[in-house]
Amino acid sequence: MSYVAIKGGGCAIAGAAAVTEYLRTEQGLAGGAGGPLQIEAILHQLRHLVDRVVSEGGVYHPQFAALAIKQSLGDTLEAAFALRAWRSTRPRLTATPPLDTSRMRLIRRISSAFKEIPGGQMLGPTQDYALRLLRLELMDESPEAFRAMARTWLESCPEARLPDTFPKVLDALRMEGLLPPITATLGETPFDITREPLIFPVARSAALATMSRAETGSLLAIAYSNMRGYGDVHPTVAELRVGYLPVLLPHPVTGELTEAGEVLMTECEVVAMFEPAVAGGKPVFTIGYGACFGHNEVKAISMAILDRALQKGMQDGPANPSEDPEFVLLHVDGVDSMGFASHYKMPHYVTFQSDLDRLRTTQQKSGDLA
Repeated sequence: MSYVAIKGGGCAIAGAAAVTEYLRTEQGLAGGAGGPLQIEAILHQLRHLVDRVVSEGGVYHPQFAALAIKQSLGDTLEAAFALRAWRSTRPRLTATPPLDTSRMRLIRRISSAFKEIPGGQMLGPTQDYALRLLRLELMDESPEAFRAMARTWLESCPEARLPDTFPKVLDALRMEGLLPPITATLGETPFDITREPLIFPVARSAALATMSRAETGSLLAIAYSNMRGYGDVHPTVAELRVGYLPVLLPHPVTGELTEAGEVLMTECEVVAMFEPAVAGGKPVFTIGYGACFGHNEVKAISMAILDRALQKGMQDGPANPSEDPEFVLLHVDGVDSMGFASHYKMPHYVTFQSDLDRLRTTQQKSGDLA
């Protein structure tokens, strides 16, 4: 269920929009230091914010995500709403086949399961190992210092030849028989959450698609509840990848798959507790999977944890909210939940007047009985 703003009071609504626009531009008055926030600046200096909006908006268009951030004054929910609304106006020309993430052009790749992994650990761009201290020098950063920082890194960066692709960590575990075999799903059509409503029970593809564009904080909160004890998924990150995935489309003339571009994405594969042998098989680890647009590691990890929890809930029945597909999937979409919360700001005069009348009548009857 979604709610959007209703029409009414045209002059007041236009005035409210004008005030918002004034607050965005007031710093430029009287020769102020502020100027229009450039889309390129948002793309490069607020890249994690852009990636979050791209992911939650459900369409890979970083430039328009940056525009939505500028338009919404940095409100990520409003920005995702605007981007998703724009997406709904676009025609769907074709669909890609399933893409092989082992072909990602990686900028970051780590594993907490093994110290040494095939191809090696690659920390890449991350703040994981930095002190969480405010860099006060950025309060008054000059353009010269800004450019000098980039030059310093380029000059000191060692030349390293990286392979085009890296092997998957899970492949080695699967070869040992420690993971369940990959089930062939070539004949299955992935569930399209943009065109079909969720009707429970849902396919795993529907759950993964819903979580891939879910609000990051919502996924984290429910996954955290599982980690803290309302569930039992305490996984090990087998591999966390961030990189550019080639997008393959059929050539319009030959029909052969041709690389049309690439998208930045984050992928996480976690290994959880092993399950007892079933039907003459042997015990194997359970796994969870998460993937989303952009560089958003917390979201991918949370998604992988919830994927494992939902698989357990669908197999054995949910014992906790994080294992209940209906609870999780209907409460993680930021646009839906924001709309529901925001609709309470809309006029409710008639229903509240009815509540007032009932309360007054009840109080009157209580007084008469006393």
